[in-house]
Amino acid sequence: MMNSLVATPPVPPHFYEQSRLSPSRSMAASVHSSSRKRKADDDSNDHDTRMSASPSGSPAIASRALPGNRQVKRPRPNLSGRPLSLARLLETLDTDALRSVLQSLCQRHPELGDEVVQTAPRPSVASTLQVLYSYQSTLQSSFPLGGNPSSDYAYNRVRQHLRNLLEALSDFTPHFLPPNESQASTSLSYLDGATEIIYSLPRWNTPQHNIPRDSAYEEICKAWILVIREAAKRGGGIQLQYGGWDQKLTKHNQNSGGKLQGAVNELSSSLGWMGGPSSYATGPAGIDPTSIREQLLSGTYGLGMPLKVGPW
Repeated sequence: MMNSLVATPPVPPHFYEQSRLSPSRSMAASVHSSSRKRKADDDSNDHDTRMSASPSGSPAIASRALPGNRQVKRPRPNLSGRPLSLARLLETLDTDALRSVLQSLCQRHPELGDEVVQTAPRPSVASTLQVLYSYQSTLQSSFPLGGNPSSDYAYNRVRQHLRNLLEALSDFTPHFLPPNESQASTSLSYLDGATEIIYSLPRWNTPQHNIPRDSAYEEICKAWILVIREAAKRGGGIQLQYGGWDQKLTKHNQNSGGKLQGAVNELSSSLGWMGGPSSYATGPAGIDPTSIREQLLSGTYGLGMPLKVGPW
């Protein structure tokens, strides 16, 4: 009786839940968990295999050409200061510095002067006139501000620059004259530009200061005469007929106050055979009706000329 009254301890509820699971269900759950673990291991092994495989089978890498053996420029050992090479040194020189170096070399070694003259390109009309324009610009910029530009004070300020320009004209002009220059058109183009520069030279109140300008006109007039005579000997002076040189020379003569009249007379004489003695006296419209060119254009060439018949 007393034993039956002793209470037995209660059993936890989860004990009954675990005991109710059937053996087959418990085994299936265990198998499913084991299968899922093996699948994860297999996937990990496949990923490791793909990552460790050689990339040579990749089409993108196979189609890309590998660079050849390139020669890498290695830095020089024991770097130290050294002078520039001749080519690099010449790159740093401007025009004035290079000219000074050449002049110094030619003075110390005269035989180099002839080689430099033969090697250097022939000066063109444009490049020569550009040099003269630079002298002219220097002369104009040296005038004092304000005051009378024709005064003795202004002359003394610009006298050296004026002399430099006149000396450059005197040196460059013979280069473009025959026989050194065989093309009459080149000689005439230079004389046209040089004469315009002389016309732009300043005029001074003191007549003595104007002597260099008058001398420059005298020399350029002789140059015009020489070129006109040589051009008249070639092709019947056809180069003098075209290009409007008669009008240009007439304008230069008017600007100079008649200092180029000798050149005008020479051109008129050279063109005389083409249009008669009055070929240089143009009409009001600036057209010479007696020149062969105008007669050919108008269709009147040969009218009134006797026609020879029979043996010559």
